[in-house]
Amino acid sequence: MIKLAGLTLKNPVLVASGTFGFGLEYAGLVDLEKLGAVVTKTVTLNPRKGNPQPRLIEAENGLVNSIGLQNDGVSYFISQYLPRLRKIKTSLVVNIAGETVEEYALVAKALKPEKGISAIEINISCPNVDKGCMLFGQDPSLTKEVVSSVRKETGLPLIAKLTPNVDDITAIAKAALEAGADILSLINTVKHTVKIPGTNRTLTAGLSGPAIKPVALKLIKEVRAAVKAPIIGMGGIMDVNDAKEFFEAGADAIAVGTATFVDPGTAVRIIEAL
Repeated sequence: MIKLAGLTLKNPVLVASGTFGFGLEYAGLVDLEKLGAVVTKTVTLNPRKGNPQPRLIEAENGLVNSIGLQNDGVSYFISQYLPRLRKIKTSLVVNIAGETVEEYALVAKALKPEKGISAIEINISCPNVDKGCMLFGQDPSLTKEVVSSVRKETGLPLIAKLTPNVDDITAIAKAALEAGADILSLINTVKHTVKIPGTNRTLTAGLSGPAIKPVALKLIKEVRAAVKAPIIGMGGIMDVNDAKEFFEAGADAIAVGTATFVDPGTAVRIIEAL
């Protein structure tokens, strides 16, 4: 059992938002109750169809995704997913996003009376939408606005998910903490352009997987040297040896993402190995 600024986890291994659905999709493949926490895919105020196909392309040593935060909105999440997620005996982190500061606040407000949520993760780092997310996470003042707006609507531990697509990630980390975030998670995907197979077109979206591990480790070390807040590290963790590198770099917990697409049981195997 570990505690990260008010968030209690049975172990330090989570699943990364956007790679594990809402958790329930993996119930027949993974013992969800062995996880340190289930982190949902991003929930927004209104339903989103996401981006057009193709939006998942395998790259060398990684995966490029441009899902576009497809989901059915916070009301649907509360009525259809949350009652079932409450029954899972592990921590639940709900990842949220918005196109405006007000939308972030409204999603947090909608979740406020709901039981069974352990923490809120604020997505200010997704590179695959035209409005919000990474645009907020690239500017310290906008980061403060978003985090502050969510902080006013919830007493739950707040996790700010940071983008690597910035000049100085420590400035963003400090801004998020000053505005009320309790925990930092990093990194989200690295902006990357890949050729669409069978065409002459390219897709610019987010790269994840082993290819970004050196970037993740570097930025975690920088943030750890700059702040004292708990850090959830992610970005290319495929096995227990990768996990140990993230702990050595300064992460207090880790999240498994793209590896889940290779083998849904990766997170549980890392927990057992640790």
